[in-house]
Amino acid sequence: MEEKIRQRLEDLRGMLQADGGDLEVVAIAGTDVKLRLKGACGGCPHATMTVKQGIERILQSEIDPAINVERVA
Repeated sequence: MEEKIRQRLEDLRGMLQADGGDLEVVAIAGTDVKLRLKGACGGCPHATMTVKQGIERILQSEIDPAINVERVA
């Protein structure tokens, strides 16, 4: 499952990079994913929404509904 998550996150990076941001995978442990947003996304007031309603929702619908994505500093 970790490889599927990493591959999908790599695909999603393009969307963030188009807006001047990026993401870094800090850790994946089972269905828990920790991400660090960088660039424009790191300080964006909508970053939490991007993580929870964007990235997490996509991973849950495409890979496993139990996936929990957390943003870390």
